Amino acid sequence: MTQQPPLSPYGSSPVRLTQVSLAERLAGQLRERILDGRLADGSVLPKQDEIAGQFGVSKPSAREAFRILETEGLITVRRGSIGGSVVHVPKAHSVAYMLALLLQAGSAALDDVALALRETEPVCAALCARRPDRRHSVLPQLRRGHRALAGAIDAHDAEAAVPASRAFHEILVATCGNQTMIAVCGALEAVWSAHEEAWADDALQRGQFPAVPLRQHALDEHQQLIDLIAGGNAEAASNLARRHLETAQRYPLGSGRDHPVDARLLRGHRPGFE
Repeated sequence: MTQQPPLSPYGSSPVRLTQVSLAERLAGQLRERILDGRLADGSVLPKQDEIAGQFGVSKPSAREAFRILETEGLITVRRGSIGGSVVHVPKAHSVAYMLALLLQAGSAALDDVALALRETEPVCAALCARRPDRRHSVLPQLRRGHRALAGAIDAHDAEAAVPASRAFHEILVATCGNQTMIAVCGALEAVWSAHEEAWADDALQRGQFPAVPLRQHALDEHQQLIDLIAGGNAEAASNLARRHLETAQRYPLGSGRDHPVDARLLRGHRPGFE
């Protein structure tokens, strides 16, 4: 008896692999030009008909290529009388929004983000301290961020204090010199910052915002961190960054450690922080 070959999971007919569609190939070429800078951020692409002519594809293929790029967030297709498609070079905030959507879909709580940040931001602090060029590439930016926070605290401007404090942390990540950490931890920073600012708005309205001495303590720790980075003390900078976050995160977390991640906050929508 002749043994029969096992059935294919795709059916009995031979499987034919098709080439990548013209739309996907065109999207790939335009994507490459956006990512390597040949198409600048904010520039406007030619009309779809012109693109179709330049690349020798049909109008439907060009339209589908634009749809692919729009789905990826690399362009915004302006419809109507304005027309044209605006180029968007990928930014940390775009990554952060997608991360927030992913976390929200997985029912992640805010303390989940807090823990991830406590594990990754201290690494960035250590990397800053190890940079041989830190006196030029790291410290001036950290000191500017520190002065902005000091000004907000001196002026008793609680509303400005939280964004200024978060900006300092975001600078710490952005100047660490490792592009992967900048992308990954930067996205986490943006997710946390959006939630902390929502908490701050609510705390101010309720009269429950931390007192000035507590804000001054945070400012002092920022200065200590700057000094450790300036001295190249990577281990001490990492340890201080972790302790500082453990203290600072207590207030937004409060008793609501199971508060869910809300991606809407990264689009400026403030549904409340209760």
